[in-house]
Amino acid sequence: LVDIEMPRMDGYELTRNVRADKRLHAVPIIMITSRTAEKHRQYAFELGVNHYLGKPYQEDELLRLIAQHVREQRQP
Repeated sequence: LVDIEMPRMDGYELTRNVRADKRLHAVPIIMITSRTAEKHRQYAFELGVNHYLGKPYQEDELLRLIAQHVREQRQP
């Protein structure tokens, strides 16, 4: 779970680093942010974000997405 606005490293940079690392590239990334403009959303997906949620987000949706990724990781 990342936000665009974070201290030291923003969510875009974190996503770029995760996707560039062979050990981490498959880790799912859910971005939760107050920046809901289409340009921010599109850029996040271009970098490899799996899901993009605007604030305020629905807790049920976030929990469903996390559960979905956990199930996918458990499948052989």
